[in-house]
Amino acid sequence: MWFVDHAQITVQAGDGGRGCSAFAQPPYTRFPYPDGGDGGDGGDVIMLADPQAATLLDFHFRHEFRAGRGGHGGSNKRAGKRGEPRLIRVPVGTVIREAVSGNVLRDLAQPHERVVITKGGRGGLGNATATEAGPGAPGETRQLVLELKLIADVGLVGAPNAGKSSLLARISTARPKIGAYPFTTRYPVLGVVNVDLPAAARQQAGGRRTFVACDIPGLIEGAHAGKGLGIQFLRHVERTRLLVHLVDAAAVDGRDPVESLRQVNRELAEYDPELARKPQLVAANKMDLPAAQANLERLAKEAGRPVWPISCSTGQGIPALLQAVWDALHTGHDA
Repeated sequence: MWFVDHAQITVQAGDGGRGCSAFAQPPYTRFPYPDGGDGGDGGDVIMLADPQAATLLDFHFRHEFRAGRGGHGGSNKRAGKRGEPRLIRVPVGTVIREAVSGNVLRDLAQPHERVVITKGGRGGLGNATATEAGPGAPGETRQLVLELKLIADVGLVGAPNAGKSSLLARISTARPKIGAYPFTTRYPVLGVVNVDLPAAARQQAGGRRTFVACDIPGLIEGAHAGKGLGIQFLRHVERTRLLVHLVDAAAVDGRDPVESLRQVNRELAEYDPELARKPQLVAANKMDLPAAQANLERLAKEAGRPVWPISCSTGQGIPALLQAVWDALHTGHDA
């Protein structure tokens, strides 16, 4: 399935129905009187955050959505039928913007949240209500940009080949593509992580012991300016409460681990300073390789905090990392 997280559409609410101009003259009456009914209101366009939707793929093929127009009024004061509303289902986490101004109209961050995005036109008055029958008002039309920002607790960031996909595959049931070449991850992948907590900690957390992690494509130098793939998906870690910064401590791809740590943090700050200020855990991956041990102290000095040594290949250190992630999520501080 294609992962589409950006789309532009046009939505148009229904026009109001025309008011009726009619006169009645029952038997034994001397003068006719107006009895034209009002037109029906046009249908609204409504957007709904659907938990079953995962991508904006549908909007890649269809760009225009219209609600039903209101029915025309009839004689004998019969009102026109209200136009059918148009319900548009989007994934949870969809941000709706005005295409021209860029203003945010609504952020549908909660499941089943809905918003009337364009209102239908009012039906015209019939001559039984007004002096003269009138036409219905046109429905609102808007050009919209839809942006999907996935809902996750933890964002996995790092340079290409740092092992983010391998980590997500080991700690969750997600099955991202894994390969020994850059940009095996072409779009964000979500995984539900189950943490093995002691009974006391589980009770303190209200029985909950899972969190959602999001793996995004690797960040290269110049990503904030559009290089590579990561920049177009960084919006998916904007909502996260914590970042796990994965570093290839063994420098398998020839990139110095300390410089890699600096470069990714620079890209985060260039994209959005708020993103760079999020709580962050640094994990040194590939500790099963001899070259990694020599870089661990340098990484900790650069990070200014303890670095979690792990190996996605052998599983070394991953339980301790997950416990640290859980603690950070519940204290709001990095470690």
